[in-house]
Amino acid sequence: MMPSLMYEGVHTLHHAKTRYGTNRDPEYMPLARGPAATLAIFVLVSALLPIGLILRYGVLAPLSLLSPKLREIVVTRYSALAINPQFRRKPPEGAALRSWRIWETAASIWAISFVVLTATGVFPLAASLTFLAIVSAIAVLNQVRTLVAHLWENEGDAMSITDQYLDSVNVPPPGLLAEIWAPVGLRYHALHHLLPGLPYHALPEAHRRLTGELGDGSSHHHANYSTLSGLIVNLVKACRKAVRG
Repeated sequence: MMPSLMYEGVHTLHHAKTRYGTNRDPEYMPLARGPAATLAIFVLVSALLPIGLILRYGVLAPLSLLSPKLREIVVTRYSALAINPQFRRKPPEGAALRSWRIWETAASIWAISFVVLTATGVFPLAASLTFLAIVSAIAVLNQVRTLVAHLWENEGDAMSITDQYLDSVNVPPPGLLAEIWAPVGLRYHALHHLLPGLPYHALPEAHRRLTGELGDGSSHHHANYSTLSGLIVNLVKACRKAVRG
């Protein structure tokens, strides 16, 4: 229930230099400017992901074929891996539209089949609940990773490339735990934003070379952080400071 249509044409907008951190960025919210409780809600709501996907593909997708208005809502609001509630995606056209129809139909068949086979006992209820719990746990873990991908300090204004970089996060060596929770590109997320076309496997070497050339006093160095827990603590402190201010 997570076809490529949910990601393609969305994540690239997050990397658009004039969109990052604005209300047109699908993957950004000024989390550091709100109450700390928002952070907990941000993480916990991701536990509902499997239920949301079943509703999206098993219920709303087929119903939207009967209502153009509902179809518009499904396409613009419920067809993107986005965290910005203000984001509205454009309807697909041409080849993208044909791809949508194929993958959305497949995801709908999967979701409806899962519900029907569970309801009729073909899939044991315990097995289905275990599956949903595993998907929820994965979604929560990924949401925590998302929470520390940026500092989330921008309130909607356009940002310079340097500010975009410094609002993003690297968690480079020598820490080893980041190899577990961020094994691919997220460990060098700030560098990924600076050089989005660089393959993930090349980011560690690129970071090492830049560090050697630029030194500790550069902007490059200021995007480096030590631990996931430290980033979360800093984010909570920023929330409390913003609320007091």
